[in-house]
Amino acid sequence: MFRTTGNAVSTPSPGIIPAEDGGPALGELLDFAHRTAGDPGILARLPRRADARSWISLPAPGGGEAWVIGWPPGAETGWHDHGGSYGAFATASGLLRESSIAVELPTEGWRVLELADGVDRSRDLFAGRGRAFGPHHVHQVVNPSRTECAVSVHVYYPPLPLMRRYTRDGRILRLSKIEQSQEW
Repeated sequence: MFRTTGNAVSTPSPGIIPAEDGGPALGELLDFAHRTAGDPGILARLPRRADARSWISLPAPGGGEAWVIGWPPGAETGWHDHGGSYGAFATASGLLRESSIAVELPTEGWRVLELADGVDRSRDLFAGRGRAFGPHHVHQVVNPSRTECAVSVHVYYPPLPLMRRYTRDGRILRLSKIEQSQEW
């Protein structure tokens, strides 16, 4: 599904949830995201900004972490992964569009990948919709509206150790930056 340029690719680990980890199941994380997205008291704590994303952090099931995020029109994350954490997110209001790569990518050992045709996926997540993802998930999330803000709840286990940022040029995916948790 992909080819490396430069460094060797490590073999991705199978499965979505490490069985011996004892962490919450993906369904629990998604359920938490949906419940929190429907809680007006929590959503009211989010500061709203017209020019940039805003967020508040929350404790999550099993010692994970959660974020309520405000998305002004046109806001986006850029291509990234979650440093080996698995998780879920749900849209509380507005619309978010997720673009993702439907192949398990390795998390280490490469700087440039050439993606095969047909691995790109896109989904619209309207208010009340959500999705779960595994530890090798690479995606970007965008508020495609030109006029309306969106709000979402994101939950991760284990807490995000880092995020890898990528640039994308057609089928070429490049690792551009690794952010440590203290950077956000």
